[in-house]
Amino acid sequence: MRKLLILASSLLLAHAAHAAEAGKIIFVAGAAKVASNAAVLNAAVNEGEMLSTGADGYIYIKTIDNGLFVLRPNTQARIASYHIDSVNPANTRIKLELISGVARSQSGQAVKLARQNFRFNTPVAAIGVRGTDFTVFTDNETSRVTVLSGGITMSGFANGCRPEGTGPCEGAAARELSAAQKGQLLQLQRGQATPQLMQGNTSLAPDLVAPPRSDEPGKPASGSAAAATEPSLDPKKDLTLQQEKANQQAIAQQPTVKPTVPDVTVKTPEVVAPVTPEVPVVPPAPLKEVSWGRYTAIANQPAPTVALAKDGADRIGFTEDFVLFRSRNGSNFATPVQGSAAFTLASSEAYIRNLDGTGKAPVSLQNGVLSFEFGNSSFATQFDVLTQNAETYKMATTGKVGSDGVFSSLSNNSRSNNMSVTGALSDMANASYIFQGSPDAKHVVNGVATWRK
Repeated sequence: MRKLLILASSLLLAHAAHAAEAGKIIFVAGAAKVASNAAVLNAAVNEGEMLSTGADGYIYIKTIDNGLFVLRPNTQARIASYHIDSVNPANTRIKLELISGVARSQSGQAVKLARQNFRFNTPVAAIGVRGTDFTVFTDNETSRVTVLSGGITMSGFANGCRPEGTGPCEGAAARELSAAQKGQLLQLQRGQATPQLMQGNTSLAPDLVAPPRSDEPGKPASGSAAAATEPSLDPKKDLTLQQEKANQQAIAQQPTVKPTVPDVTVKTPEVVAPVTPEVPVVPPAPLKEVSWGRYTAIANQPAPTVALAKDGADRIGFTEDFVLFRSRNGSNFATPVQGSAAFTLASSEAYIRNLDGTGKAPVSLQNGVLSFEFGNSSFATQFDVLTQNAETYKMATTGKVGSDGVFSSLSNNSRSNNMSVTGALSDMANASYIFQGSPDAKHVVNGVATWRK
């Protein structure tokens, strides 16, 4: 038994070590470190390791999904997390952190398939992507970003946007910048609520604060042509390139010897570098849509036609007045296995009646909260019911969420758990549920609520 435990522990440690690798160094020049060690070509870069460059330092990192992370001189950064789930991209979590200096990020395949789970943090800003190649400058007070391809969204840490969060912060204060806005940049200063759009051809632009080398992949240095041969994202090819450069420098330093034989001009055949075909990005299948309807006429309001027939949809649940559907086309939403999410009430329709079925009247919902703890597959929700007579009732329940995003309340009626709920997550930003319950011994409330993150 002891040997089996030791073997199991060894396998778990080996797996953890493998999972922690975020990428490999494909180019290094000048003063550069990974943690406390000098950065070396082809060395692994693990999650959480501090990366730093000196006044002449550069590091190019090929991430494990074939993306690119470049640090230019006088820069500190880290790859905080790089967890990829190729089977279920919804579980992918990627976060880069630029502490100071200038860095460039080029999205890899996993980021393109799970853009909603990518975050690039600076001390003052959160940056999300649309499948992108962008460059950032930051110090402790100001961040600036320019876009080479695709688009980004930038937000300050306020109004629910937190450094520890994942994915882009998309609120009223967020601003977008795309490659089509040539010559412009976004700037955010500490204390500002919203990034400012500025002209990017100033000395403040990231590429002018710390210009790229001529051999930076896909981006020639400012004021110079691109190198004839750029570093490849294949570390072996890049090692060969750097060795060839060293050989050429050594040959150039040797003394010239006058030939004693007739000069013969030998034409060196042109070497054409092989072109690596770009792997097409296959977009994920669209997720199933969640919709609802009312199949009874209430207070002279006819039943919406959506409730009468819903072709190509499965019924998730129903109350005495409402029904919840999920379309059959598309893929199921995959519930995360860890983390949490909180939603606020976006819209609702609900009615209250007497216990004997009489006196049905519309009500409004206020102070709604819906939260999930994915680690233990649970949810909790509550809201206030406000009647036309200004009476207020509190409704609440808890329950379980399945792996496909469908959730329902537990059979545990009490004063603090006084309704039943059936609902579904459309994605990580939208949810809907129908509910029915008794706020007291005289009334029944039922309705539908939609939620936004």
